[in-house]
Amino acid sequence: MIAFVSGAVAALAPTLAVIEVGGVGMAVQCTPNTIAGLRIGEQARLATSLVVREDSLTLYGFADDDERQVFELLQGASGVGPRLAQAMLGVHSPDALRLAVSTGDEKALVAVPGIGKKGAQKLLLELKGKLGAPLGTSGLVGAQRAVASGPAPWTEQLSAALIGLGYASRDAEEAVSAVTPQAEAAIAAGGSAPVPQLLRAALQSLNRAR
Repeated sequence: MIAFVSGAVAALAPTLAVIEVGGVGMAVQCTPNTIAGLRIGEQARLATSLVVREDSLTLYGFADDDERQVFELLQGASGVGPRLAQAMLGVHSPDALRLAVSTGDEKALVAVPGIGKKGAQKLLLELKGKLGAPLGTSGLVGAQRAVASGPAPWTEQLSAALIGLGYASRDAEEAVSAVTPQAEAAIAAGGSAPVPQLLRAALQSLNRAR
């Protein structure tokens, strides 16, 4: 098992990072939240989980070991493969998922693309007691870190992240517009647009619009 990869970030896409390890580019599937904390040319360390299939080897990357552990535990539920588990972590932090499962928060799971009402009810039953109690750090992983200016403006980063999670371009544009005042306020205060926080707010606005 590849427990982690560490090296310079060679390339980034909405849900993919290429990390150079010993002269080899390792393609790692990541949530938009994790991608938002990476910068091309900078050093990064990602906890990883290798998913082996008959016709493929896919490496999934995470901001920390806790996120990786929850990713692997989620796949213990019927119907949850690595892509859906990653989508769940793209919308909610590990602690937010623990809280949702422990409180039976059906709406929180329905907010994940690909999970309907019946699927959410089934997951709540199957995951109960398996993820453990919340650790006390709710919110998206890395939400405390404001993303520095990069090659793409925050609007493009946010839109790409939402599309990467399965939302239509039109829905992504509306969600970006909904959180623009929040981003502008952060910039006006002398900082930069905190993409992970904005992504969480955008997902909440999309969930309310359903």
